[in-house]
Amino acid sequence: MACMTTWTIKPEPVIGPAVDEVMRQYFMEMGRRVLGRTATDEELQAVLARDPHQDLSPPSGEFLVARSQEGEFLGCAGLRLFGSTPKTAELKRMYVRPAGRGAGLGRGLLLAVEEAARRLGAARIVCETNTQLTEARSLYTRHGYAEITPYEGHGKADHWFTKALGRG
Repeated sequence: MACMTTWTIKPEPVIGPAVDEVMRQYFMEMGRRVLGRTATDEELQAVLARDPHQDLSPPSGEFLVARSQEGEFLGCAGLRLFGSTPKTAELKRMYVRPAGRGAGLGRGLLLAVEEAARRLGAARIVCETNTQLTEARSLYTRHGYAEITPYEGHGKADHWFTKALGRG
């Protein structure tokens, strides 16, 4: 568990109405920023059907939630293991709600996901993002991620990254 002065980050179940609502907010923001418009309900359902988040759960995944000291949901990030060699974890659904932005929470979530990936035995971590998400691309490169070609059949993003996970 990572703990900062204004939030805590710990694993929580990836199912339930609270997570579903945050995932809806995440996809709505991604639609606005990447598509330049609000995503429709049909588009949101299609994305979740193609790439559900239920696999961000033990034993081969984890869903981390950042909460304020008052318990407010500030952000989240998930990971899941691939069956590839070396053992690879994929960062998924990293999102910081507006109330949690500007205080280093993205960095905190990224470090917590890397720690969780190491606990699950991953030797490297991969992620994908879009050109419009400049904050994400900057965060990844600042923390040692290198841009790579698309991995494991992913092709909807514009940028793919990897990082070797040492012992932390």
